[in-house]
Amino acid sequence: MSRWFRSEHMEYISLIVNEDAAHDCLADLGKLSAIQFTDLNPDLTPFQRRYVSYVRRCDELERKLRFFANECDNFGLNLETAGDIDTFLQSPSSVRASIGAGKGEPTGTQLLETLEVELEGYESQLKELNAYSEKLTREYNEKVELQEVLEKARRFFMTDAPRLAVSELSGGRKGTGSNQGLLAGAHDVEARDLDMRFSSITGVVSTDEKVRFERMIFRATRGNCYVRFAPIKQPITDPETGSLIEKCVFIVFFKSLAIETKLKKICDAFLAHRYSLPDMDDAPSVDRMLTENAQELVDSRTVLLKNQDTRFRLCQMLAQHTERWTWIVLREKAVYHTLNMFKADVSGMLRGEGWVISESFEDIRSSVNRAHSDMDSNMPSHVDQVPKPWPTPPTHFTTNKFTYGYQEFVNTYGIPRYREANPALFTAATFPFLFGVMYGDIGHGLFLFCSGLYLLWNEEKNDKAKLDEMTGGLHTGRYMITMMGFFAVYAGLVYNDCFSLGLNLFGSRWVFSSEEPEEGDVARMTGQYGDGDSVYPFGLDPMWHIAANELLFFNSFKMKLSVIFGIFQMFTGTCLKGINALYFGKRLDFMFEFLPMVAFACSLFVYMVVLIFMKWSINWNSRMLSATCIDPDSDGWGSADYQETVNGQTGVWVKCNGGDGTCTPWGYACQGNDALVDKCPLNYGGSGDGCQPPNLITTLINIALAPGSVDEPMYEGQAGMQNILLAIAGISVPILLLAKPYFLSKEAASHAHVHGDDDEEEEDHGFGEIIIHQAIETIEFVLGMVSNTASYLRLWALSLAHSELATVFWEKAMLSTLNLNWFATFIGYGVFAGTTFGVLLMMDVLECFLHALRLHWVEFQNKFFAADGIRFAPYSFKQILADASSAH
Repeated sequence: MSRWFRSEHMEYISLIVNEDAAHDCLADLGKLSAIQFTDLNPDLTPFQRRYVSYVRRCDELERKLRFFANECDNFGLNLETAGDIDTFLQSPSSVRASIGAGKGEPTGTQLLETLEVELEGYESQLKELNAYSEKLTREYNEKVELQEVLEKARRFFMTDAPRLAVSELSGGRKGTGSNQGLLAGAHDVEARDLDMRFSSITGVVSTDEKVRFERMIFRATRGNCYVRFAPIKQPITDPETGSLIEKCVFIVFFKSLAIETKLKKICDAFLAHRYSLPDMDDAPSVDRMLTENAQELVDSRTVLLKNQDTRFRLCQMLAQHTERWTWIVLREKAVYHTLNMFKADVSGMLRGEGWVISESFEDIRSSVNRAHSDMDSNMPSHVDQVPKPWPTPPTHFTTNKFTYGYQEFVNTYGIPRYREANPALFTAATFPFLFGVMYGDIGHGLFLFCSGLYLLWNEEKNDKAKLDEMTGGLHTGRYMITMMGFFAVYAGLVYNDCFSLGLNLFGSRWVFSSEEPEEGDVARMTGQYGDGDSVYPFGLDPMWHIAANELLFFNSFKMKLSVIFGIFQMFTGTCLKGINALYFGKRLDFMFEFLPMVAFACSLFVYMVVLIFMKWSINWNSRMLSATCIDPDSDGWGSADYQETVNGQTGVWVKCNGGDGTCTPWGYACQGNDALVDKCPLNYGGSGDGCQPPNLITTLINIALAPGSVDEPMYEGQAGMQNILLAIAGISVPILLLAKPYFLSKEAASHAHVHGDDDEEEEDHGFGEIIIHQAIETIEFVLGMVSNTASYLRLWALSLAHSELATVFWEKAMLSTLNLNWFATFIGYGVFAGTTFGVLLMMDVLECFLHALRLHWVEFQNKFFAADGIRFAPYSFKQILADASSAH
């Protein structure tokens, strides 16, 4: 964990390599994932780089591979995985098997040339098959549509037409035809109908365009036409997109050449296919055309299926190799892209610079030397550290399966500075814990914990699978989810809350006087206050869940707990600021920022935590009893609850003389109208004199609003102590605001005295910025301590909301139906399970997660975390291939 607290040490190095061995050097360095190269040619455009032609060749190969992947996807074929990335990178045989090279490991140029030749052949073959398929599909569709038009038109003329008509259809696919005697009528009206000669256009249009098509025809012809439609049952395949389109046959009758021209333009606008028909009265001719077209349809389908089968078998073969080819191309592209960052200072040599993880420096040097020795190069390589000053080092943390999710959790907000204290180390413990505080429930937490265990059980399977974005996120956070569930169960045990019910695991320490208590009965403790037997072994006593003051008790407990956790976490963040200042040697930051911040936080907020624990630890039964007037002859006299020490005697009851006959346990004679301050033996001051439990919120507010006045003190000298703490807080603020700018101005003045006063105006401007920055820092810290402390009350609020919602779902959905009948109970359980799953196991988990996230990003990290670091982006084949796999 110590390595995770601060980022890895970095070194800035220079590499000088032989140009012939440069490819092999970078091929080995990419496997190490330990160096981040710096671009030494920032003034050159991408098209002016040395290896731009190789990068373009890789881009072209990527385009072809994407084309192959799309074609496989069209057939529903999944690309076969190339296996494990580490195995692929370490096994040269995989490259030879993929490209069909010889026995030796191919060079970079051989790789590209072999892949280019092989993929070019497959692409041309696939494109030729696709073009032929498109042509065959178009011809097949035309024959299908013609067959449908012939059948639908013949049926119309035989059954639906009311009279004879003559259809004049021009020759060709897109012309109009003519028909004599479209309709058969009676002999007595034949002479009259022969004078009526109609033209017609038949064709096929998309069903989606049917209504618009019909409306356009009606408007263009002013209703002087007759349109009929008939749907085609089987959808037609679009030859370009391959999608299925619903179409229908149409026939339009008209009697004007001008209308015919308009109708043809409308058909072209709606992409309607027009077909010419023979004379419908010539039945043998129509049957012959139907038979011939049906035979051509069968032949066309046979050829089309053969083409499709050939394409499918080719795509099957491509699906086996596409991903591996893609990995090879991406690897080569990364090599040449990185070589473009090198500078050719000397002919035949390339120089590169970059950041290296210190512990990997020798591995880098060994890889470079090994690549040159394999090439039998006479020119030696050179790897050495560049003398300082260096650029700003990047930040890199070595993580594992458990820590990776928490590190990304922090990196989403901002990258830590180089060697700055890493918030992720603390987040790994506090984030799931604070989530559990808000979500605390044994039953609900157990569901979440089991979900995390399920993800852990399938860890190896999911590592190798291609997951979508949501599933991948859950897989990344599997350890976080498991810990969230664990701490939710733990907090549920502390609250003694399981689906809103208390569990009597160890036997309650409170009992009622009757076996069947009624509302209003008072329970009593089984042992004396402070005795071990009177304390529930773990968590809260289940009796609190049925008490009338349950809500008041849980509110008080959870509110105080939230404040304690919040102040502890914020104070830890402030201490990390001081640790950073010491580590980086920032003396002024430590003396005049960290120490005043600690003084301010301790004098007010840590003191508040101390008061909370004091109030919890004091025996208020004994203190309040010491200021209570009791008749010496009553049963209450001599109670063991009184444990106060008066005049050196502890728990001794003293009888008094005089007064109204009643006495306090320590011997004060009551008069009947005595003030509490007179009856209390502690003499702590105020109206309570120490015998009355204080309202802590009022006490804390009065520290600032009423200095020196404590109405209900808990210890002797509390007013004086609070005045001292208030003075410390008051002094720390101006020190925080002014001390650092003052000493910085003194340093700047001495620097200007040594180097002259030419830059006086610049220095004044810089000093003004320092004052403004420090003022913002001071205001943010002082007000932030107050607002952030209040913000931690969300721990109490969300815990309360969770428990109350669980109570409502249980009482309204289950308890209200248990006494009705079995069917109502069955329905009630369904409602209870559904609302519990949807609201408490889904929505509330997300809500508590987001609030815990905010507490870490805002309340905790802003105390010390700059979040302006530079992330280490190593030259890594593994990362490149992993990103490519996740993208697909």
